[in-house]
Parts: sequence; structure tokens; C-alpha cells
Amino acid sequence: MVRVAEPAPAGPVRVGLVQARLRWRAPEANREHLQALLADHLPELDLAVLPETFSTGFLGDSESSAEGMDGATVAWMRSLASEYDCVLAGSAVIATPDGLRNRLLWASPGGEVGFYDKRHLFAYAGEDQRYTAGCERKVWAWHGWRVCPQVCYDIRFPVWCRNRSDYDLLVVVANWPAPRVDAWSTLLRARAIENQCFVVGVNRVGKDGHGKDYPGQSVVLDPLGQPLLELGDEERVGSCRLEPERLREVRERLPFLADADPFELQ
Repeated sequence: MVRVAEPAPAGPVRVGLVQARLRWRAPEANREHLQALLADHLPELDLAVLPETFSTGFLGDSESSAEGMDGATVAWMRSLASEYDCVLAGSAVIATPDGLRNRLLWASPGGEVGFYDKRHLFAYAGEDQRYTAGCERKVWAWHGWRVCPQVCYDIRFPVWCRNRSDYDLLVVVANWPAPRVDAWSTLLRARAIENQCFVVGVNRVGKDGHGKDYPGQSVVLDPLGQPLLELGDEERVGSCRLEPERLREVRERLPFLADADPFELQ
């Protein structure tokens, strides 16, 4: 049987990871802080990735007015994406007719905002009692790259994250706490290896309003799970150039995706 390597994107892209110390229940302050962190980086980026629930902190929206897709946070993302000709991505709590969603937003320079609603809500912390789960897996085309978005807890479920030969880059945003940071690092690496894709994982740092510590450890991994960028445990912005030749070389030399089992999601 002849193995056909998966296509690789046409050119390289530069991705920025914003490992931020978020303010608790303070959307406007968080937007201002994130913009200040990004100020010197946005002109050189093709994609800037913010943490999960970057405007409020995880479950930090309980005393805030619910924002819709026409609210201040989406407008802010649209504005920055347009000004800097860069995609801006990160999750925020968004009100919909079906309830509140933990929604990963993908703001493009042309003004369009795609979204992915977190599929696996973290029942251990009561997230399932506050938000409505998504049910649709997404893959977006971007500069010739195929991008699959995921939010935090989703990466514990490899069938949901499975590369069906339809993506090159897995983008994961999180508020992942310090006691389980080893799981964060291990799961990201496993997702890169099994799916033969680049992985961008962005976590926050600092304490939230419940006193929980967040350790950062945001990373970029290559298709063999090797780190290309590691941000440690401090607030910072880092960037990394993703090379399509690396993706092509791994998939041609090790054509494991061709032997993957099919799965059907219910």
C-alpha cells in the first residue's frame, strides 16, 4: 500500500503566546493589560493567542454583565486584528440564546470572528452548571494552515482532538491550575505526537479570585512533541516561527496518520 503524506502549508507563520496575569472579574482592565503586553509584538505576528476566559478569569464572570458577540470584548479583538493585520484568538464568556458559552474567538483582520464553543466543561469545578457545552468540532483555514481550536479540559479527550488528516496546528487556550501542571505538559505533548501536528498551548499565570495558582508553562511543540518555545512561569509574551517543512518532513518520514483508527463521535 502506498502511503501518501499529508499536505503541508505553503509558508511559515509567526505565532505569539500571551502568558498573562489576569485580573479577576475585570474585563476592561484585562483588555487594557493584554493590549499593553502585546504592544511591541503585534506588528510582527500572524497569530496572537490569549488564555482561556481572558477577560474575566475562569468562572470569574459571575458578577459581570454577560457580553454577546456584539459586546466590547469581541469589538476589541476585531479592532486589534484589523489594525495589525493579525489573527487574535482566545476564549471569553459569551451570552447566546442557548445560554452562556466558554467561547474561543478567532478574530481575523477582515473583521470576521469565528468561534469554537468548549465541548468538555469542567464539572469538577462546576463549569457545567454555569455554561452550555458546545457540540461542533472546528477546523479553520488560515494562511494555508489548517487550525483546530481547543479549550483547556478538551485536551484530556484524545478522540475529540483526533487529527482526521484535516489539521496542521492545534491551538489550546487554558486556565490550568498549578496542582495539575504535569498533566497539562504531558497532554499537550501527547496530542502533538499522536496527531503529528504543531501544538500551541497558552496558559495564564498568577492567582485568581478563589486563590488558585496558575503556573503558565505555555509552549509551542513540533509534530514530534519537541518544544520550540517554553515560557516558564512568569508573565510574558513569546513568539515562534512555525515551519511547514518540519511538518512535511515528519509526516513523510513517519506516515503514522495513515494507520489511525477511525472514530465516530456521538
